[in-house]
Amino acid sequence: MDNNPYCRLPIAHCQLSIINCQLSIVDMKIYKNLASSDYKSVLKRPALDTTTLFDSVRKVLSDIKQNGDAAVKKYVLQFDKFELNDLLVSEKEMQDADNQIDTNLKNAILTAKTNIERFHERQKSAVEIVETMPGVHCWRKSVGIEKVGLYVPGGSAPLFSTVLMLGVPAALAGCREVVLCSPAKADGKIHPAILFAAKSVGIKKIFKLGGIQAIAAMAYGTESVPQVFKIFGPGNQYVTAAKQLVNTEGVAIDMPAGPSEVMVIADETANPVFVAADLLSQAEHGADSQVVLLAYSSNMVNKIVQEIENQLFTLPRADIARKALANSVAIIVENDTEALTISDEYAPEHLIISTQNADELASKIINAGSVFIGHFSPESVGDYASGTNHTLPTNGFAKAYSGVSLDSFVKKITFQRLNTEGLKNLGQTVITMAEAEQLHAHANAVKVRLLMMNDE
Repeated sequence: MDNNPYCRLPIAHCQLSIINCQLSIVDMKIYKNLASSDYKSVLKRPALDTTTLFDSVRKVLSDIKQNGDAAVKKYVLQFDKFELNDLLVSEKEMQDADNQIDTNLKNAILTAKTNIERFHERQKSAVEIVETMPGVHCWRKSVGIEKVGLYVPGGSAPLFSTVLMLGVPAALAGCREVVLCSPAKADGKIHPAILFAAKSVGIKKIFKLGGIQAIAAMAYGTESVPQVFKIFGPGNQYVTAAKQLVNTEGVAIDMPAGPSEVMVIADETANPVFVAADLLSQAEHGADSQVVLLAYSSNMVNKIVQEIENQLFTLPRADIARKALANSVAIIVENDTEALTISDEYAPEHLIISTQNADELASKIINAGSVFIGHFSPESVGDYASGTNHTLPTNGFAKAYSGVSLDSFVKKITFQRLNTEGLKNLGQTVITMAEAEQLHAHANAVKVRLLMMNDE
């Protein structure tokens, strides 16, 4: 009998029911023999009570829209508990930040920047003119979004890596104005690593704002903060709600985003130490994060759970990770087919494939934000420095959304040019279609030109 030493019931006897684990530290739900009809309920993300969330956020947005800087400062005092006089980061603060960063961290940031630039630079596409028929030429050109706003969280963890992930493609896309908002600490200053990263990618307009007030300021513009056309960046439930609401008013956003998540597929060749570390790397993001393990045996699950327990003792953010693990699940799968089916149903933000045939499985993935292939590709490398972007769709949105890329910062404008030969070749087709739709002015725009060419 295949017993789980951490559970009262043998795994083999659990069928569709959850194993009722009695762990002192790791409260991770474990399932076996799931029917496909159970996937959605088992993989359900932790849900927050948003009954009053949108109403509260809407009130703050409206106030800032009407009252600008005064309202922004009021909410900084209310939410962040300190008074803020100057919203814009000064040149002196930028220089001080530069002096506060040690050389090792500076070099790490610059190495990451180089890799991110290298990867995103290759996403540029040359203009290609297509002759769809003789005399009819069509093409498409990428143009940088003129004004973009970048939101960089800086609360419990100053995410200076997000500055690189958003600032690098914004620069490569040729965005004319880049505004960055990040919350200040109690001393009224932004974390120096965030400022150094911003300087490294050429961002000059940096504001000491976080939360709803940052999104509102960038969406509507204030006396200090320029209005932007598109807002990027992760955030908590309030930031996400604010982005969704300003989006309904015509301000573009990168994507819907929620708490961070990772799924790991692990066969018997996986290293339990590695897998446990990968799961914890996401669990430490926040109590509402979720990690999902798909393992091919109960033995592997037991080893990984034990290793999670061991590693928790070493983590400064262990309390946060424990709470996230309570939202998390391990599923014992029969084979690759079941693993792929569950993975595509979940559509994880991050997917780590820690199996012997990782390349083969990766080639069959349909829904995922970013995929990490093999035993030596931890999700952390994508978060920081491999070159791919870490701003990714969560909450199942990977079924329809891509992560941030160079394309996120550009508009695609189409062009067409017809000469007289082209209009003669295409004209009657357009006239016939326009008249069939009873749009006779459309047809006439072609007819008058054809008549003039015939007269000549």
